[in-house]
Amino acid sequence: MHTLDAIMSRRAIRQYDASFRMPAADVERLFQHLLQAPTSFNLQHCRFVQVDDPQLRAALRAAAWDQPQITDASLLLVLCADTQAWQNDPDHCWRDAPADTRDLMLSMIHGFYAGKPQLQRDEAIRSVGIAAQTAMLAASAMGYDSCPMIGFDAERVAELIQLPEDHLVGMVLTIGKGNKDAHPRPGQRSLDTVRILNRF
Repeated sequence: MHTLDAIMSRRAIRQYDASFRMPAADVERLFQHLLQAPTSFNLQHCRFVQVDDPQLRAALRAAAWDQPQITDASLLLVLCADTQAWQNDPDHCWRDAPADTRDLMLSMIHGFYAGKPQLQRDEAIRSVGIAAQTAMLAASAMGYDSCPMIGFDAERVAELIQLPEDHLVGMVLTIGKGNKDAHPRPGQRSLDTVRILNRF
């Protein structure tokens, strides 16, 4: 599927064929594309918790107000981010860059993030959002359906997946074969109400 078609046709699908399982090769292919999502300073904040344990899925479903896609979708990802990626081995993210570029970027990272916890959190959330969109478009291009989710008890989800203290849960993403189409789009704002030229 062409990328522009994937953007226009992608919808949040909440009803999945629970008997369908994505082939392992497709899951790996999806992840390889997911890894291409851009991140600020190339820090690669995201951590993708792939949940395939049935009992854990059931507990996560309970923490997500019993939404069926948590257990029924073939692939369940809890998209998390390391808010301290800026100081957790940033050298690794620039190891293959030319020395002058690597030295410049590493010298900028500390000054940009140090002492700015809100910025650290914001950047982690932005990275999760970009990764989620990358995953959904890749899934769509591969013939799969997806659903981004924020409808869950984040504290409970963090507890269930044993989230490290310096990480956050950004969203949950389900991917698989839908067995029920999404409702028609409920209403789209017109371009002239959302596009601002230069200033508000």
